[in-house]
Amino acid sequence: MLTTSEYLHNQLKQFFGFDAFKGQQEEVIRHLMEGNDAFVLMPTGGGKSLCYQLPALLMPGVAIIISPLIALMKNQVDAIRGFVIEKEGIAHFLNSSLNKAQIQEVREDLLSGQTKLLYVAPESLTKEENINFLRQLTISFYAVDEAHCISEWGHDFRPEYRRIYPIVQEIGKAPVIALTATATPKVQNDIQRNLGMLDARVFKTSFNRSNLYYEIRTKANTEREIIKFIKNNQGKSGIIYCLSRKKVEDVAQLLVVNGIKALPYHAGLDAATRAGNQDKFLMEDVDVIVATIAFGMGIDKPDVRFVIHYDIPKSLESYYQETGRSGRDGGEGQCIAFYSYKDIQKLEKFMQGKPVSEQEIGKQLLMETVSYSESSLCRRKVLLNYFGEEYTQENCGSCDNCLFPKKQFDGKEDVALVLELLSTMKEQFKSEHIANILAGVNNSIIKSYNHHNHELFGAGKSKGVRFWMAVIRQSLIHHLLEKDIEKYGLISSTAAGRAFLENPQTIMITEDREFTDSDEDDDVSTPGHSKSASAGDEALLAMLRDLRQSVSKRLKLPPFVIFNDPSLEDMSIQYPVTLDELKNCQGVGEGKAKKFGKEFVELISKYVDENEIDRPMDFVVKSVVNKSAIKVHIINGIDRKLPFEDIADSKGIELDDILNELEAIVSSGTKINIDYYIRQTIDDDKVDDIYEYFRTEAESDSLKEASDELGKGYSEEEIRLVRIKFLAEMGN
Repeated sequence: MLTTSEYLHNQLKQFFGFDAFKGQQEEVIRHLMEGNDAFVLMPTGGGKSLCYQLPALLMPGVAIIISPLIALMKNQVDAIRGFVIEKEGIAHFLNSSLNKAQIQEVREDLLSGQTKLLYVAPESLTKEENINFLRQLTISFYAVDEAHCISEWGHDFRPEYRRIYPIVQEIGKAPVIALTATATPKVQNDIQRNLGMLDARVFKTSFNRSNLYYEIRTKANTEREIIKFIKNNQGKSGIIYCLSRKKVEDVAQLLVVNGIKALPYHAGLDAATRAGNQDKFLMEDVDVIVATIAFGMGIDKPDVRFVIHYDIPKSLESYYQETGRSGRDGGEGQCIAFYSYKDIQKLEKFMQGKPVSEQEIGKQLLMETVSYSESSLCRRKVLLNYFGEEYTQENCGSCDNCLFPKKQFDGKEDVALVLELLSTMKEQFKSEHIANILAGVNNSIIKSYNHHNHELFGAGKSKGVRFWMAVIRQSLIHHLLEKDIEKYGLISSTAAGRAFLENPQTIMITEDREFTDSDEDDDVSTPGHSKSASAGDEALLAMLRDLRQSVSKRLKLPPFVIFNDPSLEDMSIQYPVTLDELKNCQGVGEGKAKKFGKEFVELISKYVDENEIDRPMDFVVKSVVNKSAIKVHIINGIDRKLPFEDIADSKGIELDDILNELEAIVSSGTKINIDYYIRQTIDDDKVDDIYEYFRTEAESDSLKEASDELGKGYSEEEIRLVRIKFLAEMGN
């Protein structure tokens, strides 16, 4: 007679073709089949699905699998049907994508006892008619997949998940297995409490994905960097995540123009297009899917070789979940994220109008993302620490910070100063508040607590806020400080921290990395931004700057009106020798190429010949002609003299998006006239002052420099509008 273990191994081989279980899979399955609740924490690719699929096939009755991802349901149902070929109805899903006839077919298979797994969206589970129907069935167990959706502190909170427990009680009691790939200790507790399974056995696998490489890059020249990366990884499957649907469409289009097989995937596409694009990715008809961060790419593709975040996610859970889609087969997985603090500010702006508690949670999750991005510590160490796991190796050898480490220093006195400050305070405060006191930042919040009169106010003024934030973050990782999640991130000393203050020891600290503010639409080079450093031909760049200077004097125009710095830097990389090639350089476009380009391409052509330069013709990034229908819509609206707010509303975008598009339009050489709108919104005196500044004083088109020079009476929006007018009139 077979032992339980032998029986399970036989069934595993029979249904799934595997010779052995992974990690704790067998333990979880046995525990569940014995009628017990289980809470499973496994990283993406760890084999969570098998923990409920195999017992569902073996136990009497039907397993109810509650999943938020409609796309994933079809995938998993198809996969199960593939394993059990003789029974088409072995697995079904019940969600809003089915018509009445399909729903009836599902119900008949369930009543006949043929179906062993029923995938249900939480919204479908809450419908009274479905509850009444499911009460007629024998339920083997309930599986709550993506269980982090229960918690407001999770990265994908779904209010419907809060109702699962009472509905399960109503349908009929059975064991519950909750599964997630991402849960901080706080989220874990929320899940167990909300599902009434505080006594459940917890199966926790290490969150460390040793095959993944993590890297954060400055968000400068992002689109060129992405195209270059993909071309260096020719034929490999990858996912690119963007913050908005518009950016998804733009990036997908840009990749296609540059010879990369890519498709978009976001909630704005109709269901058939979405399903078709997903299938093409799974079937390897396309190499790259570009998707919104908000959309969970619930796909079980084992050989995704890279995940790129065009925009930084809202939380480390999202980041971990999304990067976890690469290298699920244990092979190579490169995770590249582009980071700019401007993206964080944009995400904070999106939270405005939400309940205060929701805003507080959202901001705290964002600050954790900032800490991770700006930290110079091993990325694995920071990431695993966030999920309550200790990573003891000093150098993982597979992240940018470990491969290119920053120098460390003994932070004994600095850590002691932070701990001393905390010991003198009756109340708890957030990290930023503590850093501001030590750096001597005299803002309104500091004053409201009278902390500008604290004896340690400004004690570390020479080192600045960034330095003190780094010290605090690393003290948290060393467990000298702790953060109270329930109180939105207030920090306090631990017992180890208090012992350290009594007897300070050597503690090595690394300063945070610095990220320059960067260009949002870097393929068209928004005015006011430039790359932090040129990767091009320095000798040619110097010659191009000299030529720009002489053209500027001859035409009596500021140099940046001719071509801005990113455009010249791009010319020094691409070596364009015709006006057609010049058009493809960053921020040039047809108008500028025709108006100013002739002398520049002649200079470059001569330089290329004299120096026998081998031009990188295979890597000229082609821009998308008429990049977006929104541009045409905006230009048409301006021709009709519509208020910008009306143009924005008609496309469901922000005024800020209109200004971004207009900056791109004028900087690439298209002439537009926005005088009608400027007259309606800005005083004539202000317009004259800003225009005169750009005409006679400005050394660059930098918005920050203009704002500093003009002073507080001029808003950023006013300066941007007049700068658009100036560039349209003078440069085009």
